[in-house]
Amino acid sequence: MNIKKVQKRLDVRFGGKVRIEDIEYGFRLTGLVDSWEQAVEAGLMCAKNGSKKHIINDIAAAGLEKPAAIPPEIHDQALEGRRPDVLIIGGGVVGCAIARELTKEKLDILLIDKEYDVALHASSRNDGMVHPGIDIRPGLLKKKMNNRGNALYDQVCRDLEVPFERSGQFLCFKKKSYLPLLFLTIPYWNLTIAGKARVITEKKLRRLEPDISSEAKCALFFDGAGMVCPYGLTIAYAENAIDNGAQISLNTMVCDMKVKSGHIESVSTNRGTIYPAVVVNAAGVFAEDIAQLAEDRFFSIHPRKGTTAILDKKARRHIKTIYTLMGTQSKSSHTKGGGIVGTVDGNVLIGPDAVETMEKEDFSTHSDSIYYTFDKHAHAGKWLTASDIITYFAGIRAATYEEDFIIEKGRATDNIVHAAGIQSPGLTAAPAIGLETASIVTRLLGKTEKNLHFHPHRKAIVKPKMLTDRERVSLIEENPDYGQIVCRCEEISKGEILDAMRRSLPCDTVDGIKRRVRPGMGRCQGSFCGQQVIRLIAAEKQIPLDQVRKGYPGSEILLGEKGGSHGHL
Repeated sequence: MNIKKVQKRLDVRFGGKVRIEDIEYGFRLTGLVDSWEQAVEAGLMCAKNGSKKHIINDIAAAGLEKPAAIPPEIHDQALEGRRPDVLIIGGGVVGCAIARELTKEKLDILLIDKEYDVALHASSRNDGMVHPGIDIRPGLLKKKMNNRGNALYDQVCRDLEVPFERSGQFLCFKKKSYLPLLFLTIPYWNLTIAGKARVITEKKLRRLEPDISSEAKCALFFDGAGMVCPYGLTIAYAENAIDNGAQISLNTMVCDMKVKSGHIESVSTNRGTIYPAVVVNAAGVFAEDIAQLAEDRFFSIHPRKGTTAILDKKARRHIKTIYTLMGTQSKSSHTKGGGIVGTVDGNVLIGPDAVETMEKEDFSTHSDSIYYTFDKHAHAGKWLTASDIITYFAGIRAATYEEDFIIEKGRATDNIVHAAGIQSPGLTAAPAIGLETASIVTRLLGKTEKNLHFHPHRKAIVKPKMLTDRERVSLIEENPDYGQIVCRCEEISKGEILDAMRRSLPCDTVDGIKRRVRPGMGRCQGSFCGQQVIRLIAAEKQIPLDQVRKGYPGSEILLGEKGGSHGHL
C-alpha cells in the first residue's frame, strides 16, 4: 500500500480528520468523523480485498460510543482453575465444528459462549444456503474454505443426521441474448466453484421451476448449492463434540486475559479463571475484542446487518430450489445478494439485505429492510405475497475490511488461533474451517494422541411425521408420548419436546426447544402450542411455571399467579 496516496484520498474525503499509519501488523486508522458510516467508509477505502495486512480501525464517531457486549447474569466459580488443552471462545457453527474436530484427538477441550445456548448469533440468523462459491473471487481464503466445506457437507450431515438437500441454484437472466456468453463461462465456473455449472434455456427453466417469473429468459444452474438448517447443524456439532468428550459451558463470558511475553497465561470469565494451553478465537462479531484482550489485535470487524423474511409453508409449492434474477440483487458488493430460498423444513426465505451497523447485538427488524428485500425478489417470483410472511429475523455478519476469512495462529501472541472475519459463506465453509483450525491447534500443542473412542455419528431426535405409518405406530406403542401432538402446525409431539430437553447439550427454554424440534415455527408462531411447551418445560425441569423463559434471562413468560408465587396457564 502506498501510504502517501491513501492519505491524500482520505484528506480529500474527510478534510484531514482521518490518519493512516503503517504499524507492525497492519494499517491503523485514527481520527474523528461525523458518523459510524463514515468510519466504515474510511476503512473500506484503505482496505485491499484479501490482503493479509489488515485495517485496524480506531476512528471514533462524534457523539457515539461502541456498545459493550451484553454480559450473562450468572456469576460463580464453576470453571475456576480449569486447565484445558484448548479453550474455544464462541459457540457458533465454526466454534462447534472446531470443537468436534479436536475431539478426534485425546485432548481436554472446553468451549465457552456468553449466551444461554449455542447458535444464537449469526449461526441461527442466516438463510441456511450452502453456497457453490459463484460470487467469491478466486485466491481468497474464503473461496478455498467455501469449496472445501461444500464438498464435506454430504458426509458431515450423514454423520450428524442433519437434513441436507443438494437442491442446486438458478442464477437467472432477463435476456435470451446472454445465452452464447453463458456457454462461454462454463469452463471458468467448473474450474472455480464447488460442483458443476450448466446453461439452462427458458423452456427447460419453466419445466424445472414452473412458477419462476416470466422475466427470466435463461439461467445458469449450479448443482453444488444446497440447503441446511444452520442452527440445527450447530447444535448437532455441539452434541457430537460433547459425546466425544468436550465440555461446553454456556452463560460464560471472557472478561480479561493475562498475557505475559506474548503468551496467554489465563483467561478470566464470570465463572472463574481458566488456564488454557491454547486459545481459539471463534467469537464472531466479538473476535476483534478477544484479539485485543489477547494482545494480538491485527484486524478489525465492522458488523453488517441483514434482514430476512420467512414465508408460510404453503409458499414452498412455488419453488423447488434456490433462485435469483440478475438485476434484482443487492447493489452492495459485500453481500451474497440474497434470493428466494426453499428451506429443508419446508418454508421459503426472502433476503437478506446488508446494512452497516455498530450494534453487534441488535437483532431488531425494521419495515424498510423487509419491504426492500421482499420487493426486490418479487421480480423473480411473481407469486410472492406479503400475506405469506409469518415472521422476520435479522443477523449480524462479522466482516473484516478485507472481506476475507482469518484462520491463523496469533501474530504477537503465540498460543492463540483466530478463526475470525467469518461472514457469508461461513456456514458453507464451517466443516473446512473446523478441520483447518484443528490442524493449526494440534501443531501448536505438539505431539497429540488420537482419540480411539471418537465416534463421528450423532443420533438425531426421532421425527414421527417423517416415519412410515407402520414405523410411527410401532414408535407410539413403545412410547405414547410420540402420539401426543403438541404443535399442530409442525406436527411436533410431546416425545420430541422431551427428547430435546434430555440431550447431551440440554435446553430449558421455549426458544431452545423451538430451535431443536420446531414447535412454534409454523403459521401461528406458537399461539396454540406455546402454553403446552411451557408446561412440559416446567414439569421436566421441576421449576414453577413463572420461571420458564422464552430465551434470554429476564424473558420469563408468565408474571405469576394471583395471590401466589407460581405462574399458571
